[in-house]
Amino acid sequence: MSDIFRIKSISEAHDFYGFEKPKHPLVSVLPIDERMTTFDYGERRYTFDFYQISLKEGINGTLSYGRNSYDFREGAMTFIKPNQIVKVENSEDFQGGKGWTLLFHPDLIRRSELSHSIENYSFFEYDTNEALHLSQGEKAELTGLTQQIEKEYQQHIDKHSQEIIIAHIDMLLKYSKRYYDRQFYTRTNLNKDLVSKFEQIMRTYYQTGKALEQGVLSVKYCAQSLNMSSNYFGDLIKLETGRSAKDHIQYYIIEKAKTKLLGSEDTMSEIAYSLGFEYPQGLNKLFKAKTGMSPSQYRSLN
Repeated sequence: MSDIFRIKSISEAHDFYGFEKPKHPLVSVLPIDERMTTFDYGERRYTFDFYQISLKEGINGTLSYGRNSYDFREGAMTFIKPNQIVKVENSEDFQGGKGWTLLFHPDLIRRSELSHSIENYSFFEYDTNEALHLSQGEKAELTGLTQQIEKEYQQHIDKHSQEIIIAHIDMLLKYSKRYYDRQFYTRTNLNKDLVSKFEQIMRTYYQTGKALEQGVLSVKYCAQSLNMSSNYFGDLIKLETGRSAKDHIQYYIIEKAKTKLLGSEDTMSEIAYSLGFEYPQGLNKLFKAKTGMSPSQYRSLN
């Protein structure tokens, strides 16, 4: 296994790429230029102790989302949170690209509301092939916010600087959420196809007896079957159906349990085991939470 190279601070990131010392110890905006695009990252994997939001342009070739092509090619944004493992593959297509990377350390936002709300931005958990693709107008909006951040720390830092910088980061994340929602909506036909595939995965999983081998069906399994990260898959399903992927799976399991309870003489343990539960208490707890009664009560009432 390749080594993992850790970059602990904004200053170390500047040194790594050959930039001058940062103007602020906790936040920086770096240009994506030849220092990054021609850098030999080798076979190592990387981890960073800070957030990274990058807008990359000028990348040739077609990027894919699952088995489909992206809609926008003017600019692609990626979001990396602290301690994620990243492998950078050099590519001639990437050389000559441009853009920017916003770096900010968790300590910057530690005492602000953003330190809590940033956990709600699930796109920090998306895979790199699930990037946000922007129109020219969207790209200009987000670039303008990073320019304001850069302007703020470039000038004399006072007691208001950190609050203003955090406010701009917060706004950038809110706009990114809006644009991701736009990206999801513009793919509505693909999303509907995704829901059909999701339903087929659930049926196949239980029809082929995978639950006996692998346990209760998980969101992660469904996402991997569709070549997506769990968060990206979950957000698409929630946006298209109004319900979480986990809710869909649980509803499917409950309906399967009801059918077995009324259409067979199987014991509670046998039914629970066939649905992937290691112990009948697991099914009992889920069934009661979703229906208000235990499986045995449901069977006796019907």
